[in-house]
Amino acid sequence: MSFTLAIIGRPNVGKSTLFNRLVGKRLALVDDQPGVTRDRREGEGRLYDLTFKVIDTAGLEEADGGTLEGRMRQQTERALAEADLAVFIVDARAGVTPLDAHFAEVLRRSPTPVILIANKCEGRAAEAGLAEAWRLGMGEPVPFSAEHGLGISDLHDAILERLTVLREDQAVSQAPRVSKGKKAKKEPSTPEHAEDGTEGEEPPSGPLQLAIVGRPNVGKSTLVNRMIGEDRLLTGPEAGITRDAISLDWEFRGVHFRLVDTAGLRRRAKVTDRVERLSAYDTKRAIDYAQVVVLLLDGQEGLHKQDLWIARTVIEEGRALVIGLNKWDALKDSKAAISEVQDRMIRSLPQVKGIPLVPISGLTGRGLDRLMDAVLEVYETWQSRISTARLNRWLSAMLEAHPPPMVSGRRLKIRYVTQVKSRPPTFALWVSRPKELPDSYVRYLENGMREDFDMPAVPIRFLLRKGDNPYA
Repeated sequence: MSFTLAIIGRPNVGKSTLFNRLVGKRLALVDDQPGVTRDRREGEGRLYDLTFKVIDTAGLEEADGGTLEGRMRQQTERALAEADLAVFIVDARAGVTPLDAHFAEVLRRSPTPVILIANKCEGRAAEAGLAEAWRLGMGEPVPFSAEHGLGISDLHDAILERLTVLREDQAVSQAPRVSKGKKAKKEPSTPEHAEDGTEGEEPPSGPLQLAIVGRPNVGKSTLVNRMIGEDRLLTGPEAGITRDAISLDWEFRGVHFRLVDTAGLRRRAKVTDRVERLSAYDTKRAIDYAQVVVLLLDGQEGLHKQDLWIARTVIEEGRALVIGLNKWDALKDSKAAISEVQDRMIRSLPQVKGIPLVPISGLTGRGLDRLMDAVLEVYETWQSRISTARLNRWLSAMLEAHPPPMVSGRRLKIRYVTQVKSRPPTFALWVSRPKELPDSYVRYLENGMREDFDMPAVPIRFLLRKGDNPYA
């Protein structure tokens, strides 16, 4: 039986630390500063023989619904409504606070079963807080240490106990009602998933990893919410709301995507806060694992120096790049804005030509189809392969048009080319003296390949190799 487990509690009680322990990775940002987590993050948890979806939530706080804290609380309440079980964490060292008592009363009225955990129970300092947790009226607290993994077996037993009760309740509610004197019809046995016609089909390939990056407050989370059709991510006028890189599953025209909303990237000189540095590292990791990256610009502000740095980072990592010009509906002179961004890209990013620039509005969804068309197109180019025969015919024509230069009175010879990998397209080039081949000639070959094989918007890599000398 698969189930969903939500982790609930006030700020800085160890929710993200427990989340990281259950998923077995350092996915959620962890810091001593309270309120680091804002969006709810999902992952695949494992606890001995149990596998489940686990949701890390923002800290519960009393706040007005219009404030950032109030919107964070609404996200937590949605996670609780979606979950089959919830874990309510209190800090045993700090003891039970009035905020803990208030939200414990809210959770007792919730239909979702709740397990009480007294975290940070390593050492004697937590004994008083563990005893105090009993007065929350949520049963026996599980002594635990998310940092050191103490109490894992007790948490497993508590979850298993709640699951047993949950299964029994579901069995009773789903049992068929049979009137007296009539026998219930026996349904014909069908293999799992046979009703949707997927039996015997090959399992689908992995999802297309699509990361949305950009400077703070350009509308990344608003765009992702519009894509998936729900207010899944926190948005608002405040800059820098998103801190974690949040991944979401999404399907568009039959293609399975894993969308990653990232924190805004500012210039390194302006980043002084430790949490912001962790957020920047999380965004960099999202770029590393992405296949296509959408760099979102604020159409009213144009292309900044920081945007160019982000674009270069994406290209250096070998990822396909699409640029979205957001807040399109608010522009007065749209043609001038597009022309200005395109001119700046040609001057500043000569190493990758033909990057798609798509005007969109994340708020209204205008241009979203064109954006996804560009994403799918560059993805196909990014994983394309070219036969060795075609490559060497092309190489002969390129060498005939412009032969390699002469070095020390001898002309360099390029004998052979083949594609060694895709994603991004990477080619091995056999050269008589690889170290002597100028970068300008490699760029000539790269530009020719990009034009002749129609490969815009993706980085192309050449590996220079030297063949064995048969006379040596």
